[in-house]
Amino acid sequence: MYNDLLMRKFVLIVALFLGVALVYLSFGELQTIVQTLRQANLLFVLLALAIQGCWFLVVGQMYRSVYHLLGIEDSISHLTLVAAAVTFINTVTPAAGIGGLALFASTAGRRGQPTGKVTVAGPLFLLFDQAAFLIILALGMVVLIRRNNLGAGEVTAALILLAIASVIAFFLYLGYRSAERLGNMLARVAAFINRTSRAVLHRDYVSEQRAHEFACEIGEGLSGLTEKPSALLRPVMFGLLSKTLLMGVLVCSFLAFEVPFSAGTIVGGFSIGYLFLIVSPTPSGIGVVEGVMSLALASLRVVWSQAVIITLVYRAITFWVPLGIGALAFRRLH
Repeated sequence: MYNDLLMRKFVLIVALFLGVALVYLSFGELQTIVQTLRQANLLFVLLALAIQGCWFLVVGQMYRSVYHLLGIEDSISHLTLVAAAVTFINTVTPAAGIGGLALFASTAGRRGQPTGKVTVAGPLFLLFDQAAFLIILALGMVVLIRRNNLGAGEVTAALILLAIASVIAFFLYLGYRSAERLGNMLARVAAFINRTSRAVLHRDYVSEQRAHEFACEIGEGLSGLTEKPSALLRPVMFGLLSKTLLMGVLVCSFLAFEVPFSAGTIVGGFSIGYLFLIVSPTPSGIGVVEGVMSLALASLRVVWSQAVIITLVYRAITFWVPLGIGALAFRRLH
């Protein structure tokens, strides 16, 4: 009991330290954001913050719908809290979402929920979320094509996203059909990673035995998918709603500076910004989305200086505010 408490405190300290380090390294950008917000119409900034608050609730409801598919019941308040904490931990720890999975598993264990099913909830949520965004992205691509602004970079990024979603879907389907086959596949992936790490780090990086155990957990979790196929549409609809709310924040960013816009500008600009948020090698696209989204808006006939200001306000509300709330949620869960 004492060792478990000590480990939780250690994890909490490390995660919060990484969060402080991220803020410190981005201090120059934060100063620019603060100066920009001082020039904005406060009413629309507050409206954008209210929309962002609704976004948290929708994400919690989306997780709840995924849990329901797996035969797990949980409150929307708790899942919203966990989802906020996962946003924080996945941003400050460069571990490809593993930190978020571990957080879901640990909270499930404390609440007496089956950890195998909860472990599956993370990849399923990601799959449904990406499926919803692909619908928005398709509309954004249409806007860019009609305005002759679709370039090789956007197409490449979209293909990368499609590949990521396909890999997740493949592994989940393989686990649904046979946990043993998934375990063998993950073990081969682990062996490849270990061969590479032995050449560089002179030690194994992952456990092949753990790969088989993880596959069994996924198989156990997917065995709870007893709902009708139509029930799979529910989390996708929540995913679409969450993206619509984020576009609402972008609309408020335009209105805060009285910059004219069209529906195509909002859909196209948001699609490109969110696309590079997913495929960017930096945490939550920091340093990448700001530049790419500004360029995207400028290509959609927004004045460059206004495009930069709008992007900064949008990122302040959709990245920095959730990061701070996520840190508080992570602290509360521990």
